[in-house]
Amino acid sequence: MDALIFDMDGTLWDAVDSYSEVWNETFRELGLKAEPVTRDRLMRTMGLPLDKILAIIAPDLADKDRFLKVLDKNEDAMMPRLGGRLFPGVRETLAALAKKMPLFMVSNCGAHGLDNFLDYTGLRPYFRDVLAHGMNGLSKGDNIRLIAERHNLQAPAYVGDTESDAIACRHARVPFIWAAYGFGKVTDADAVIHKFSDLLDLVSNNSAPHVVIQ
Repeated sequence: MDALIFDMDGTLWDAVDSYSEVWNETFRELGLKAEPVTRDRLMRTMGLPLDKILAIIAPDLADKDRFLKVLDKNEDAMMPRLGGRLFPGVRETLAALAKKMPLFMVSNCGAHGLDNFLDYTGLRPYFRDVLAHGMNGLSKGDNIRLIAERHNLQAPAYVGDTESDAIACRHARVPFIWAAYGFGKVTDADAVIHKFSDLLDLVSNNSAPHVVIQ
């Protein structure tokens, strides 16, 4: 491995309760009657882009574009205050990993999601670059590939927690390390970590399978 690329939600932190508040505030602000967006409802959509989450949460909503614009505004205003909870060992492990190889983030979140995460947690110094679906409209697989091309990475690995992460990695021809403590279930990961600090052993042993990008 010459780099690690990270998912955010379910891999680095749990901010689902905060996201629920943002979604419910958006429905209230727009005067829309809807079933409350609970943690359980959002958990079933983790890993998907926001437009696909909305299609699941409110399939009959007439003006989805307007809703997503207000949702983005509310997330940008609320998440710097609400934040989330880092999984155990994330801060210390990232500090150690950043001394060994470059670290990146690729997420399906909105345009400001990664910046909000980095500012809230103070983890920005450990990451060389970040990309999100909300920043350029590209799929997670395409953004993984774009990060690799932008930084001339030959054998990166991606760390995520959902089947959609695994699919994105196959698309990008990048090996997938499954964070089994996260939100999803995966059956075909290239390597598995049961706690975040397990990454130190993978990197030290260079034991994660890799695919050289071509």
